[in-house]
Parts: sequence; C-alpha cells; structure tokens
Amino acid sequence: MIRNGNTPIIRKRSSALNTQPSTPVFNSGALKIIPLGGLHEIGKNTCVFQYEDEIVILDAGLAFPTDGMHGVNIVLPDVTYLRENREKIKGMIVTHGHEDHIGGIPFHLKQFEVPVIYGPRLAMALLQGKLEEAGVAERTELRSVRPREMVRIGKYFLVEYIRNTHSIADSFTVAITTPVGVVIHTGDFKIDHTPVDGEFFDFQRLAEYGEKGVHCLLSDSTNAEIPGFTPSENSVYPNLERIFAQAQGRILVTTFASSVHRLNIILNIAQKQGRLVSVVGRSMLNVIAHARTLGYVKCEDRLFVPLNSINGIPDDKLLILTTGSQGEPLSALTRIAEGAHRQISIKKGDTVVFSANPIPGNTIAVVNTIDKLMMQGANVIYGREKGIHVSGHGCQEDQKLMLALTRPKFFVPVHGEHRMLVQHSKTAQSMGIPPENMVIIDNGFVVELTKESIRIADKVQAGIEPVDSSRSGVVKDETMKERRQLAEEGVVTVAAAVGTDGKLLARPEIHLKGVVNSVDPASIQQQLSQTIENVLTERWTEFARSFGTETKEIDWEGLKTQIERSIQRVLRREIPSNPLLVLLVQTPEEAQSKVTGRRRPRSTARVAS
Repeated sequence: MIRNGNTPIIRKRSSALNTQPSTPVFNSGALKIIPLGGLHEIGKNTCVFQYEDEIVILDAGLAFPTDGMHGVNIVLPDVTYLRENREKIKGMIVTHGHEDHIGGIPFHLKQFEVPVIYGPRLAMALLQGKLEEAGVAERTELRSVRPREMVRIGKYFLVEYIRNTHSIADSFTVAITTPVGVVIHTGDFKIDHTPVDGEFFDFQRLAEYGEKGVHCLLSDSTNAEIPGFTPSENSVYPNLERIFAQAQGRILVTTFASSVHRLNIILNIAQKQGRLVSVVGRSMLNVIAHARTLGYVKCEDRLFVPLNSINGIPDDKLLILTTGSQGEPLSALTRIAEGAHRQISIKKGDTVVFSANPIPGNTIAVVNTIDKLMMQGANVIYGREKGIHVSGHGCQEDQKLMLALTRPKFFVPVHGEHRMLVQHSKTAQSMGIPPENMVIIDNGFVVELTKESIRIADKVQAGIEPVDSSRSGVVKDETMKERRQLAEEGVVTVAAAVGTDGKLLARPEIHLKGVVNSVDPASIQQQLSQTIENVLTERWTEFARSFGTETKEIDWEGLKTQIERSIQRVLRREIPSNPLLVLLVQTPEEAQSKVTGRRRPRSTARVAS
C-alpha cells in the first residue's frame, strides 16, 4: 500500500510463491531498503539495506510450514536477490536470537558467504552451534556486541546496538547511520519496565537519536491491533507460582524454548518450592545451557536432574520442563501426549501447564495435544485468561512510545500481516507523521529513501523456499504441487510394456491409491487398459516408421504423450477428483538392458493431470 494524501492505494500482491526476477533501477545516492521476509506474514524476518555497491543484511529468519506444505520442515525466504548480489554483501546485523530472526542463516551460508555477523552474545552463542552443525562455520565470522557498541560495516554503514526488552534475553534495537540519515530498526520489542533480567530498555539513547533527528523508523507491528501496553514478563510470576503450589503431583511445563525470561521464572519458582527440574527437548537444553553460561539464567546445578533419574523422585518434588507448546509433531510433549515417549508417560494427577499461546496456524495441533493429555488423566492449564503467558511484542501504546522517542521523518511498519501494518500506519499518523511520509510494503518491494523523500521504486524476486523434512534441499513449486495433489486427490499409476510391433507385451498394471470415486475400480482399470490398446491400434503408424523389413524408427516420447492424454480424458470423465497420473512405459530396449546389465535412460513419464 502507498498512501497518497489520506487515500490508500493498494498494490495487488502476487499470488505466486516466487515472482520472476527483476533488475531494479536504482537512483544513485539513495538508500534501498528491501525486505525479503517478515511482511504480510509472521516469521522469516529478513531485510536488506543497500547503498551503492554495499549490502548489509538485518536478520535472516525462518518460518514454519502451513498445513498444505506436505513434508516441509521449515520455510525460508527466497534470497535470489542476495545470491545474485553476493559480491556486494559486507555483513549482517542480528537483533536477537529467536528462530524467526537467525534460523535461516545456516542455510543461506551454504549459498553465499557473509564476511561478518554482528549480534548479541546469546544470539551469537546459539548461532555458533547451528553453523557448526550445518558445517558452514568457516563461511563467516561471528562477533558479539554489547549495548551502545558501534560497529562499522563497509564504507557506508555505522550501526549502534541499543538495548530493548523482548521475550528473549539480549535483544536489541539498532540505529544505522547511512549517507542519507539515521535509520532505526526496532527489531522485536515491547516496553517492559520490570524486566526479569534487570536489563532495562535504553530509552535515553533512543531519545538522543530522536533529538538529533531520525530519518526513518522501521518498527515491529505484530500487536498493532491491540490497545494499551503489553504486560511485563514478570506479570506471569504470581500466577505460575500459585498454579505450581496447588499441584499435588508432577508438573509438566511447556513454553517457547527461546523464552529465556520465562524459563528463568519457572526455574526460580521450582527452586523456591523445592522441586527438582528435568529438561526435555534438545532446543530447550541448548538455550538453558547458553543462557546459564552467559548469566541470563541464574540457578544452582543441583536444581537439575537427568531424565533417566526422574522415576526415583517423588511426584510432588518434580517439575518437567519440555518443548512442544505449539503441538509440533516431533516435540517431546506431543510424543508424551501420544504415549510415544520412551521415558515419560502421563500419570493421573499430573499437572500440565501451557505457558504459551498458539501461533496462528498451530491452534488445532495444540488443542489436539491438550485433549490427548486430558484423556490420560492430566490436569491441563492453558488459555489467555489464566495469565500464564504474555506477548513479547509491544501493543499500540508501546508503539506510540517508540514513535514519540524517535520522532522519525519517515515511517515503515514491518514484522506483521497486512492488517497489522495498516493499523500501525494509522497509529503513526495519530502521532503526527504525514501519510505521504510512510509506505506499507510487501516482501520484495524496494523502498528508496533519500534525504527528502521515500517511495517504492521497484520490486525484486521474493517468495518462499520450503525446505524438505530431510533438510536436504528446497522443495520446488512443481514438487509441492505434486505433494498436494497426492495428499488431496490420490494417485493413479499405469505401467505398460509395448513391443516394436505396437502390441502390448503384457496386460497393463493399473493401481488407484487414495482415489475416491463411485465407479468400480475394476471398471476403470478395464477402461484404461482398453484406452491404451486403442491408442496403439489406431495411432501406432503416426509414431513408427519402417526401414526395410526389420529396422524401425519409433517416437516413444510422442507415443507416451498420446497415451497420457487419452488416459487423462478417461480419468476426467470417470473420476470427479483430480488424481496425480504416473505413467510408466517400458520399451523393448529397457527390457534388453535389464538382461544385459546395460544402463539406459528410463522411458518414464509423470504427468499431473
């Protein structure tokens, strides 16, 4: 959306997963801001800042798949623009350690190098392990930064890290000094006046920048539709303390593994009430280990017990801290709910606490997990009204305070779905920013910022790159379409062996899997067999030419295409659904290669009807 006066002009969003690459035409002397993720969505936050021939990347996150992304483990932004301009990349800025801000970095480093990555100590500790596991640690240099530390990246970018408050420790807003002026990117933030770790939001430094003049503000829009302030993280303490005190048996608590402040509260209450803690889930163990090393989680070693020792601990003296607050299929709590965990099973009288709200799209999975836990006798505590979870993102009053402190000339709402961006822009207008001084954009849009103006100048390729559950590669659009078709419509496989005389060497093998139809499958199989025979009888001479008495030139590909089309016509007529068609045609050459052991290309066709 671009605003012209008070009238919004909507630019239609592309429905394709990936748009065709474009060659942007940039004005010399302008700063280019190009979000590749995090706009019109929640997650995969990635933003490019470019001035002349230098690029700085701010965050590189991932998102999680929707229900229709079969076999996909994670979703990355399309970084074609960065691949095509890899020689211009001078460094990366990381604001904090959440997966939707650092989770994509190991995958990107397999495609291009980043000379240096600057970020908070906790984020860098978490990232180091990810890079080593992915085998790409040598493709960049990690440098930890402290509050108010300034780093120079390239010739044109000077970055200062300003402490903010969020749901993870060691979170920052960044002030980027560029040739056109100071650009402040808030990162994820909320205004927490009583932070768990005692690290306060550096309002003074933000106000100093506001006094000197902030040219443009890019601000977190996640809770832009919610009035008021976001409550402090400490507001959940009394409610969790009361619930834990009332529990008669074991307590199982699930929350986001990266919510360091929440973990600190839970561990503090457990220690206070005399419960030992066993941690379940690789990501939870990893975050707690790094947070303790850096001093963001403070507790004694004797508080923790290994999972294989919990059977010897009285139920009223044990708390199990586990992953799975979003109903993830492979998470510890989900496996516990399904009775599939090797070491933990639900006992009648267990109390299970969900100290997290479902992310949009995960509600059904979370509800199913809760139901299964209840059916096994657990007392499950969940829901917003229980006061055991607060957001890490600022609401409208938090956003107003950010605008009041920085007093930007230009404004770009980021990190949120379209309605959130629109509402945030209205909040900014109420704070005195003219509509013509702000833009609402989508991933791939190029915002061109000069000393006097802001405009949408162009668009680069943007979209998603789904990564297979094996994490071995990106799932292409065609593959994703086939997976959806298999899941929703089923598959019809047809295998036919054809001789050089145009006759079937055997009866075709035909199978229908996952196909719903009112016609007898045997009848469809008979029709398809007859269709293949008819094509061979009626059209063979179009695809085979004889030379003498034995030599023949046969257009096998053309024949297979004709058979496919004929089969598709039958399927469309007889089956109301749209199954995937897989056609295998074996030629005499292939049969001979099996006998002699020679390798030949397979005469196989796969066509999505």
